[in-house]
Amino acid sequence: HANPTSTTRTGDMPETLPEQVPDHLTDLLTLIGGHYNYWMVIILMMIGLYITISRGNLVKKIVGLNIFQSSVFMLYISMGKVTGGTAPIITGNPDEVYSNPLPHVLILTAIVVGISTTALALALVVRIREAFGTIEEDEILTIERDLEFPAQEASK
Repeated sequence: HANPTSTTRTGDMPETLPEQVPDHLTDLLTLIGGHYNYWMVIILMMIGLYITISRGNLVKKIVGLNIFQSSVFMLYISMGKVTGGTAPIITGNPDEVYSNPLPHVLILTAIVVGISTTALALALVVRIREAFGTIEEDEILTIERDLEFPAQEASK
């Protein structure tokens, strides 16, 4: 196979890439592939934000907030990673590269706070369901409006 783009079977990927890949394409692929964790942060953040804003169900809003929160955790953990870094334990080697433990510790605290906030939010959803008979935001607003202005409802 003298042709660098030849394939062994129809539909397979080439055995080798063409010899002349443009530098800007290589740089773009390196940027995208080398920072995949940040791309995942962006995707999860947008999914969580979309669910929180677009859904009227209160439980779905809580799930959206948890997805958004997980993306923030990923962001901080990604920023705290040092390539080639080790645990910050003094070994006597002056050339040792250490990872900063502070982002990881803060995320552990944030996870605990996130779990307790989620539990509180779900408890509030249960109370709202008991009080209004629904967990849909638009139905709750309608019921509240009818309770606040009963004279307008009677005149209809």
